[in-house]
Amino acid sequence: MRTDNPTIIEEPTRSPAHPDEYYLFERYKQPGKKRLALAAYYAMRPFMPRNLQLALRRIYAKKQAQTSFPAWPIETILVDRANAKLRSCIQQDPAGKIPLINYWPGQARAAVTLTHDVEWDYGVRNIPRVRAVEQKYGFVSSWNFVPERYKFDKKIFDVLRAEGCEIGVHGLYHDGLKFSSRAIFEERLPKINAYLRGWDAVGFRSPATHRNPEWMPMIDAEYDSSFPDTDPFEPQSGGCCSIFPFFIKNMVELPITITQDHTLLEILQADSIDLWKKKASWLIENHGLVNIIVHPDYMLTEKNLKFYEEFLQFIASQNDLWIALPKDVAQWWRERAASSVTYMPGCEPKIHGPAREQGTVVWATLAGDAIDYQCATSSLLQTQ
Repeated sequence: MRTDNPTIIEEPTRSPAHPDEYYLFERYKQPGKKRLALAAYYAMRPFMPRNLQLALRRIYAKKQAQTSFPAWPIETILVDRANAKLRSCIQQDPAGKIPLINYWPGQARAAVTLTHDVEWDYGVRNIPRVRAVEQKYGFVSSWNFVPERYKFDKKIFDVLRAEGCEIGVHGLYHDGLKFSSRAIFEERLPKINAYLRGWDAVGFRSPATHRNPEWMPMIDAEYDSSFPDTDPFEPQSGGCCSIFPFFIKNMVELPITITQDHTLLEILQADSIDLWKKKASWLIENHGLVNIIVHPDYMLTEKNLKFYEEFLQFIASQNDLWIALPKDVAQWWRERAASSVTYMPGCEPKIHGPAREQGTVVWATLAGDAIDYQCATSSLLQTQ
């Protein structure tokens, strides 16, 4: 029964006992043979010609594609769990509606981040070509550099920041060893943290998306973006199954939700970006984060650069998207998590906390079995 007392709707917490952490932190995975094979691969890789590396990856990809969980390219388990929980809350509410802070600022139905990992010095030299394509659509992006793999002029930081872009740290050497042992991780950690401070960077991505949720918070970054939602093709396969940011202790994790350009174009040798469009469409329909990695090192050909531009055209054609830098997405997610909604019968619900500046309250209602999100002026896209 309703009362005249304000109702406080708390947002999800960062509790270490959160039931989704089984998936978010990939605890479903069984370490063993894969870890040994991974160590052997990276021990031999420096002695392998590039063509041999690609050939081995392509052969192994056929086996990786048969992975049953997480499903690829779309894994729905956490989306389904969240929707089931929200449906239950709506059904139990006398008015049949629940007020929530919209997932993204304003009335945005999804968020998009364009990120780039610069693997080699020739990737640095190709940055202007990639940026020229993004600038045609008014987009900004983040650029993650490997501090001690190649030499480059740090003036590129000033150029990119002047264009509204963000700088991040991409490991230290890109040799695949950072997460191979606790000793190596702790040996390299001070240098990585020093580069984060020296570059005035707040974001980190691990080379080859190697990751360990127990160690990640030791990195002095506001956010990490090393966990794919689902990716059977990376050396460390698996995924967090989430299409939304989440917390690893006090660090915000921005999951990589679009298949990497290297995987799609080099390993799978796709002749279109239909996979990118299909996944992005599903993410938008479910109000998630469209987080793509594009390496300037693999955008050397006109064909690949046109594929990237086609993806940007697709994003530009969508309505009500929040296209933002990763650091802004991470900051928003912190603000949203630290805020709550209060409402009294007959009154408009209000946001309390730091999200009140950018946030919008939406009513979650049921339209059949689908969840519909509505605010005072418009209706956001239904989920399935």
